[in-house]
Amino acid sequence: MVFRLPRPRPKVIVKADLLPAVSVLSLAGLLGVPLGWLWSRLAPAERVRVYPGGQLVPLQLESWHRFDDLAIFAMLGLAAGVVTGVAVWLMRSRRGPVVLTAAVGGALLAAWLGSVLGLALANGLYSVATAPKLGDVIEVAPRLESGWVLVAQPLATALVYGLLAGWNGREDLGRRLG
Repeated sequence: MVFRLPRPRPKVIVKADLLPAVSVLSLAGLLGVPLGWLWSRLAPAERVRVYPGGQLVPLQLESWHRFDDLAIFAMLGLAAGVVTGVAVWLMRSRRGPVVLTAAVGGALLAAWLGSVLGLALANGLYSVATAPKLGDVIEVAPRLESGWVLVAQPLATALVYGLLAGWNGREDLGRRLG
């Protein structure tokens, strides 16, 4: 057996990765704009009937669209998270926890921005011009009734990046270009 000295562990480079991390955070956050626009176009509206006292009662099976709205946003967020995780992993010279943290933060920002923008755009699409009469059927804009849907995109980003890092198997995550 030949005795070998252990190689020094690669250190996390924080200072050099801060500017790229801010860029990743802001660029990943901007994904919320197309995410919100796409959700506002894909999410189905809920048709309701107007009853006395201004009460809005969903037509039969229309209340299921409340779940559809959440599921569509979650699936769009998961897809955007996968794309973000892979894109950040492909930044070979900046791989590490600093950029991963920025990517997850940017994905959370994108999910929040997408939900706010998507709800605003959907409300604009399904606005009611005149006051509805008793017995009228109107469409209510899609809505997100749970804040937990915002976790899908950052979760997918972290999961994909972690899987790629585990698959790499190198201590320096392949940061060396040579």
